[in-house]
Amino acid sequence: MELIFLVLAVGASLQVIKVGEQRHRIRLLGRYLQPYQIERLMETLLEGYLRALDEQDSARREQIWAQLTATETQLRDQIRRLAADVQQIWPDDALVSTLPIALPRAHKFFPRATFDLRRALAIHAAGIEAVVANQAGLSRRDQAYRLSAEMLLLQHTCHWFCRSRTVASARMLARHKTDHSQVVQAVSPQTREAYQKLIAA
Repeated sequence: MELIFLVLAVGASLQVIKVGEQRHRIRLLGRYLQPYQIERLMETLLEGYLRALDEQDSARREQIWAQLTATETQLRDQIRRLAADVQQIWPDDALVSTLPIALPRAHKFFPRATFDLRRALAIHAAGIEAVVANQAGLSRRDQAYRLSAEMLLLQHTCHWFCRSRTVASARMLARHKTDHSQVVQAVSPQTREAYQKLIAA
């Protein structure tokens, strides 16, 4: 009986520590995101892309694409500034555990199973900038598809930092009906290579 109580007490203590860590990470990232409208801009683009792709009238479709161009530029600029801002985060606070579940102090106990949020956001910023500039010469439809993937991968990284990889992937699947591996395959080759190398380190 005493062993059961001990196990329950330890489990409860670990849960309290984990929740405290997650709240700290949410507040930390929220502080850097607060000056920007990145989430709103991403939602505008994702909805706008669907509207443009569903539009049957070519003139109206081109008008929607033109309107979205300004939003893409805003998003690019804001993510570029965010990536620069987060360089101020203390290195220890920027570490993200690559373990599938959230464990208290995981980045301390398993330092090799981590990646740096600052480097991840720099990768996302570079990837989004390249797609907005359309360096690959994609059609407007393919450019929108690739930028959507870049945005979803950025969102996944932010959720991963705040919670865990498993929670981030579950949120993506529930909200966008897309799994993490599909998104990784849909981003640019440069983003995919840099991202996979980072999270495998």
